[in-house]
Amino acid sequence: MARIYTRTGDNGTTGLIGGKRVPKDSPYIEACGALDEVNALIGVVRSCKLPGSVDSVLQIVQDDLFIIGAELANPDRVHRKSPEIGDLDIQRLEREIDAIEKSLEPLKQFILPGGSIPGAQLHLARAVARRAERQCVTLSRTEKINPSILRYLNRLSDLIFVLARHANRKKSVPESHPTFGRSRN
Repeated sequence: MARIYTRTGDNGTTGLIGGKRVPKDSPYIEACGALDEVNALIGVVRSCKLPGSVDSVLQIVQDDLFIIGAELANPDRVHRKSPEIGDLDIQRLEREIDAIEKSLEPLKQFILPGGSIPGAQLHLARAVARRAERQCVTLSRTEKINPSILRYLNRLSDLIFVLARHANRKKSVPESHPTFGRSRN
């Protein structure tokens, strides 16, 4: 691209890989947009000082999100060169979740999102990852998509949740719990 603007989207459409044009609010674009948001939020988290192992995990996740976005933006598989998300990627997330959970206290009740700056940002990224998952579920009702994408996004939000807890523990920020039944006077 010679310029960032092309003017081709001025009519409310955008192009998928292969040239097919779709409305900017199509389920494809809604799903890709949510993936882009969670990827950007992970980039914000990575701008904080994180332990090297956490940063490495998040960098791989960002790469995976680009792969998922490329899959969704290329429904006709035109000239597909990138890999697809699959079982090995999901297993990698599960191994990371299991390893991080070993260092955390078991959950006995819900926790409020927040805490340290990276912990709060990760909680926000988790919420957006859940939205990306919902958008992909919506897309999958009308279009054929790789079923591993849904499984990956489900695990991703779990990974981000335990990373948020881990970040707060590393910053010595206690988890805050909701106070159900408190007086609202």
